[in-house]
Amino acid sequence: MSILWAPWRIGYVRGPKTEGCFLCEAPAAGEDASRFILHRSRRVYIILNTYPYNTGHLMVAPFRHVARLDELDAEERLDAMDTLALAVRVVEAALQPDGFNLGVNLGRAAGAGLEGHLHLHVVPRWVGDANFMPVLGGVKVIPEDLEATYEKLAAALAALPPV
Repeated sequence: MSILWAPWRIGYVRGPKTEGCFLCEAPAAGEDASRFILHRSRRVYIILNTYPYNTGHLMVAPFRHVARLDELDAEERLDAMDTLALAVRVVEAALQPDGFNLGVNLGRAAGAGLEGHLHLHVVPRWVGDANFMPVLGGVKVIPEDLEATYEKLAAALAALPPV
């Protein structure tokens, strides 16, 4: 079994919590680039995770504030899956990962840092991306800042042919 360590997320886990829901606030702000919103579809959107497990870690979230899969309507579920596939294509085009972890954390026991707003994770993986730094140093090295990653992903999205 492989383990995806994320010790750098302790800043998020132990850090101050804001009132409200950042997955509701981000698209409502209308500042997509500064909020790292990469794409909007009819029912869901793609946003760069600001506490990434790896470079290019994206989330697909519905615009509606729902906590459970069974709270999504049929159009939202379909849009989420289509947008998830788009997110994978974008990351492949921009960053050429060796693989992906795709997932949904439902509930605190499953690792959900934000339980109230359902979201799907797209985590690009490279062979050897977990080196000695997280184990010995307790630090995860993210080799690229969020702005640079966002720019690469946005350029790749714009260049993708339609499906």
